[in-house]
Amino acid sequence: MSGDAPKAIEGLAVEKGPNPEKSAEEETPRDPNIVDFDGPNDPEHPLNWSTIMKTITIAIVSLTALLSPIGSTISAAAAADIMHHFNTTNATLGALMTTIYLLGYAFGPLLIAPLSELHGRAPVFRACAALFALFNAACAVAPSFGSLIAFRLLAGVAGSCAGTLGASAIADMVPRERRGRVMSAYIMGPTLGPTIGPIIGGNLTAAAGWRWDFWVMAIVAGVMAVCVLLFLHESYPYAILKRKTVRLRKSTGNEGLRSALDTSKTPAQLFKFAILRPPKMLVSPIIFLMSAYAATVFSYAYLCFTTFPRIFKDQYGFGSGASGLTSIGIGVGFILGLLFVGAVSDPWSAYLTKKNDGVAKPEFRLPTLVIGAVFVPVGLFWYG
Repeated sequence: MSGDAPKAIEGLAVEKGPNPEKSAEEETPRDPNIVDFDGPNDPEHPLNWSTIMKTITIAIVSLTALLSPIGSTISAAAAADIMHHFNTTNATLGALMTTIYLLGYAFGPLLIAPLSELHGRAPVFRACAALFALFNAACAVAPSFGSLIAFRLLAGVAGSCAGTLGASAIADMVPRERRGRVMSAYIMGPTLGPTIGPIIGGNLTAAAGWRWDFWVMAIVAGVMAVCVLLFLHESYPYAILKRKTVRLRKSTGNEGLRSALDTSKTPAQLFKFAILRPPKMLVSPIIFLMSAYAATVFSYAYLCFTTFPRIFKDQYGFGSGASGLTSIGIGVGFILGLLFVGAVSDPWSAYLTKKNDGVAKPEFRLPTLVIGAVFVPVGLFWYG
């Protein structure tokens, strides 16, 4: 996390919890069978957590969001060694070790997001953290190239959890007006992770062999899984109130109690709703365009990560360790961009909100994106 993150988090424990516009106490007489947060300052609400509790939770989420992208490219610099080990010369199969992991990123959220809607973010985080460590260990002992590809896909599915739920977990805890800096710290994981992966993987391959790329990932992922299990707190208000309702039913014997956020839908209906919501959201032009832009930019980045090792090995004679270092330039660019966005996003959004009669809009954070978009084609042109 960046140095600005603790400052952005500090003091958030006194922020208001539930939206006062939706407070049952203000609109209608309170139904005694409705279980809600105990007023806007309820310490159970994530917005009212202590600074240390928020910091620990955000740190864990951010570190898992860093570890998974490292896994996406850790084998990139070792592609030639892996192909030689399994007696294959197909360059497409070499690139598949990275791209199949990203395919897991595409399919994982389709299952992870609905499960989090039903059971909360913390249980899904815990399960995925354990599976991520397990599948990386499986990659380390893969007996064939086909099994390695299969385990890489499964590792990508499990590793997509942090990217799927991380931003939502932070939004649960951090007020909108202070969210920019904290989000910039969190985003460092998905952006810097792919640039760190080839550096670690290249040097590990040169020193101990390609299987240690995955053993190291499995060991670190196992440590993170323990941290997630012990220290990650549930931040999803729906899940918090659901558990509070169950607890009160047991203590009071009142089976008529129900959560204020209960939709009266069955788990199957909620799962179906969560599955169908993403395709419906893509109908929105702004969501479709933003998703397409993000996908395009990340595809360009991974194009570089998968072609750097081959180009610098074949054309310039770089070894596995040296070819992994070629991703440092992209990492430096990511850091500079994140520092700029972290410093400018919140003040710029506040300025536009003030000009808009105090009404905030998500698109007030887009001007910084336009500035960054100019550099993408320039960088690709220089690389070409």
